[in-house]
Amino acid sequence: MVKRVLMIAYHFPPLHGSSGMQRTLRFARYLPDHGWEPIILAPSPRAYQQIDSGQLADIPQQVRIHRAFALDTARHLKVMGRYPRVLALPDRWVSWWLGAVPAGWYLIKKYKPDVIWSTYPIATAHLIGLTLQRLTGIPWVADFRDPMVQPDYPPHPLTYRAYEYVENKTITYCSSAIFTTPGTLRDYQARFSHIPAARFNLIENGYDEFSFTSIIRPMNQAAGTSRITLLHSGIIYPSERDPTSLFDALSALLKRNVINADSLHIILRASYHEDYLQSLIDRFEIGTIVSLASPVSYNEALAEMVAVDGLLILQAANCNNQIPAKLYEYLRAQRPILALTDPAGDTAEKLKNMGIDTIAPLDSKEAIMEELGRFLGLLREGRAPVASVDKIKSNSREAGAEELAGLLDAITETNR
Repeated sequence: MVKRVLMIAYHFPPLHGSSGMQRTLRFARYLPDHGWEPIILAPSPRAYQQIDSGQLADIPQQVRIHRAFALDTARHLKVMGRYPRVLALPDRWVSWWLGAVPAGWYLIKKYKPDVIWSTYPIATAHLIGLTLQRLTGIPWVADFRDPMVQPDYPPHPLTYRAYEYVENKTITYCSSAIFTTPGTLRDYQARFSHIPAARFNLIENGYDEFSFTSIIRPMNQAAGTSRITLLHSGIIYPSERDPTSLFDALSALLKRNVINADSLHIILRASYHEDYLQSLIDRFEIGTIVSLASPVSYNEALAEMVAVDGLLILQAANCNNQIPAKLYEYLRAQRPILALTDPAGDTAEKLKNMGIDTIAPLDSKEAIMEELGRFLGLLREGRAPVASVDKIKSNSREAGAEELAGLLDAITETNR
């Protein structure tokens, strides 16, 4: 018998520019293969700052989608450039709660789902899941992905308290809390030691093989050629992915004539914080080798990953318990990866387990200079490490959906 899961997700097509959208989208695609019918409860597209219809075609036709009323407080409720913070707690999309709770109640009465599932990092999604669970008693799975509350996050006291409230209530009432990295899982088990450890589960992010089927992998372009192209695809946060030390290292290497515009080109695609990054590029005088590039469609982004000589990961030590979602697509692209991240963090550990050792701390100019030199040398010689096919396959979205289906099965059995 087919079972149903009500999936509450802010990040869903036609939202533009979020790698987190792929998690819900691919769960919706592959859960039916394991006996689960997904019903999606998403916000009205008006809540999205940017929309892109490109991935609407990736939604399976049999998946039911209900879009509830939602506004973005920062855009829709702003007066003279300001809005009351109370209208943005726990986040700017709290109005979605007003539309999603009655919509969710309707969907529950009509389709009788066996489980409710909600996904962060939009805290309002968990607030909706919490409310519907308390109203109906249906088992609830909370997909955290990233940690909600950290010692210095969220920075504003009111937002911090709102997040803390949602987090505590979620852990208390959910049947399972899912995390994407071992470090975050351990952190929550330690912070909520009064909760049974079995309530906390790990389902990593992954890549979707279906999205790569039409992309042709080129021959090794770097071996025997003079100019190497490296790519960072996605948002570069000024704190969590601060490229200052990287740019400083590039500037020093340029001045020593170790690299130049004829030997190296670094593309920062869809970095979002372009003004900040351009100011750094100008400050370090590296505009001849570093360029900012506009966002492209998801499929175009994957094709670019496959086509370049090497891929860049930036991840600061304050995110040691996190792994960028795009890392899994990087691995599937089978291009060499230079990871500028804390060697003690989850991102570095994941790469080491995949057989990749081209890693240097993001905040060390000297270490970056040394490792970048080694990486470029390995690229030119065609010896830069890439993950094996067998190891890559274990990180597919299909495998993640199978794990989620098994967890949902166990929860429904327990609650019968």
